[in-house]
Amino acid sequence: MSQQAILQQGILEANLQISEETQQKLIDYLALMQKWNKVHNLTAVRDAEEMVTLHLLDSLVVLPHIDAKHLLDVGTGAGLPGIPLAICLPELQVVVIDSNSKKVSFMRQVKAELGIANLEVLGGRVEEILPTRDFEIIISRAFSDLTLFISLTRHLLNVKGQWLAMKGVYPEVELADLVNKTGVTASKVEVLKVPGLDAQRHLAFLPYQPVGNTTL
Repeated sequence: MSQQAILQQGILEANLQISEETQQKLIDYLALMQKWNKVHNLTAVRDAEEMVTLHLLDSLVVLPHIDAKHLLDVGTGAGLPGIPLAICLPELQVVVIDSNSKKVSFMRQVKAELGIANLEVLGGRVEEILPTRDFEIIISRAFSDLTLFISLTRHLLNVKGQWLAMKGVYPEVELADLVNKTGVTASKVEVLKVPGLDAQRHLAFLPYQPVGNTTL
């Protein structure tokens, strides 16, 4: 199957509403990723068909849970899930940040070539970002364990916002450790079904809580 066919089928299975024009832009994003992967090690996944499932569909399944005006994607790597979310939600202001300069250069190229006006690309460490703005959602797909994720980004989250942590297996140990060290408790953890992927995926919802007793 072509990348387009796999994406279209996955979108149908996930019951998402994504226009053909937007689907093409998502495929164009993957094409740029494949091109850069030949020179730079952006992602470990190189197979064209697997990239649709493991990069695009794995990111797009969180779409129904995104209700915000400003979203920060931390440790985004090649722009996952931030760039697919920005492509699909043009009214959402998306900021992606990574400390790897080559991946930052790639994302800036994607923004320019695909004309993603609602995307801002930052390079550097998230804990060094000055809190001149705040975000209703801070999301992470593969950044770190929950405790580090929360502690490094708390200064950037709106007091009415929440962290969304994309995980594989149910993060039972991480959630317990998070409560003990930061006082942050998950409001819920939902199972995500990624079309074509035979592996567990979970999304932890972590509402903002002010700094309390912490061991960090």
